[in-house]
Amino acid sequence: MGSGIITTSYIIASVLFILSLGGLSSQESARRGNIYGILGMAIALIATISSAQVTGYAIIAVATTLGGIAGIIVALRVRMTSMPELVAILHSFVGLAAVLVGFSSYLDPGASHTGIEKTIHETEVCLGVLIGAVTFTGSVIAFGKLRALIGSKPVCIKGRHYLNLTAALVCIWLGFVFVGAESTAAGVISLTIMTLIAFGFGVHMVMAIGGADMPVVISMLNSYSGWAAAATGFMLGNDLLIIAGALVGSSGAILSYIMCRAMNRRLINVIAGGFGEAPSSSSSCEVSGEVVAASVEETAELLKESKSVVIVPGYGMAVAQAQHMVSVLTKKLTDRGVRIRFGIHPVAGRMPGHMNVLLAEAKIPYDIVLEMDEINDDLKDTDVSLVIGANDIVNPSALDDPASPIAGMPVLQVWRSKTVIVMKRSMAAGYAGVENPLFFKENTRMLFGDAKETLDSVIQHINNS
Repeated sequence: MGSGIITTSYIIASVLFILSLGGLSSQESARRGNIYGILGMAIALIATISSAQVTGYAIIAVATTLGGIAGIIVALRVRMTSMPELVAILHSFVGLAAVLVGFSSYLDPGASHTGIEKTIHETEVCLGVLIGAVTFTGSVIAFGKLRALIGSKPVCIKGRHYLNLTAALVCIWLGFVFVGAESTAAGVISLTIMTLIAFGFGVHMVMAIGGADMPVVISMLNSYSGWAAAATGFMLGNDLLIIAGALVGSSGAILSYIMCRAMNRRLINVIAGGFGEAPSSSSSCEVSGEVVAASVEETAELLKESKSVVIVPGYGMAVAQAQHMVSVLTKKLTDRGVRIRFGIHPVAGRMPGHMNVLLAEAKIPYDIVLEMDEINDDLKDTDVSLVIGANDIVNPSALDDPASPIAGMPVLQVWRSKTVIVMKRSMAAGYAGVENPLFFKENTRMLFGDAKETLDSVIQHINNS
């Protein structure tokens, strides 16, 4: 394939990537955005493989086949509850690839860079390896936390900010040593030490972040993986990889900023692993009161007699795979004249948009799925707020307790409704490990049990009445 055709293919693929991002900006156009992205990537792969610089097609065919089979198996087997950790581990692959490409590019015997070109190339290698190493280990730790292989509570080392600053300064110094190395051996040594420090920083950064903030971390690691891909593009001289990486990196950074604002967090603290402080030993908001349990029959009566119901889904709904029962309940109540709306917190679930995807899968109409800022003011005029498997995102201590690990995080103020029904398996704390005073409020009723089975019973009682 000629260079002109390859360049044209890259331009088309770049346009498709941009259209893909535009499509993913709303639920209605997300499917179209995915199609654009798939077409763009297919064109990019075919054009790259067809270039004159690529040889060894047998190895490429084997690797592509194995990777494709693995991807299909994962796509068919992964549940929506496991999607966040899947995203995290895929980010780690991008980071590790950047590290390996960096070392390979530096050790390439066919490289003939001299003078300023050599300095620029080695700077690209240094940055690519640094970002890739942080992305790799940070994503692995994020995977472990989301998979419950590692505790969700923040692990805060005393003086960690100074440790982070020292690591950054040492990496900068090693970068100068690497670029100015007089021999390949000296360059490899400095690059290896820098990589190990970056690996350690990635672990330390994510370990210091609490469970309630993991969705922001996933978004930020997505940004890191994009910049790692862009750096890889510079190392390989591939313009399309630079464009695609920059698109992912910048969009991930913007999303992280938006989510930080929604959670009253500072973006710089995400980058430095600075938030997620361990809870203090004393709390100004003591959890007290008596839990009032509700029956399926009571819940059905409350729902069908209501004029306005707001449903707040959380990770528990995903675990129970109850989204389809929620869809059936929505239709039943709507047919009875009840106004149904959904309140979605920006960090509900384990990654950005987790609940939106679940509701879309269950064919919930997009126009009744509202963001937190759109629904919070209306909760005081709501008859029933039905909380399904959510905990931290409806926790009043975020507003009332400055000592809480989630202090300052905006939450869905469901307690302002006339009645709150909380569906949970037990009284266990949420992912952030914080007790929830909502459960003890006078207008709250606890409906214990598996969300899918319980909702099915509620629907049956509504049908029989």
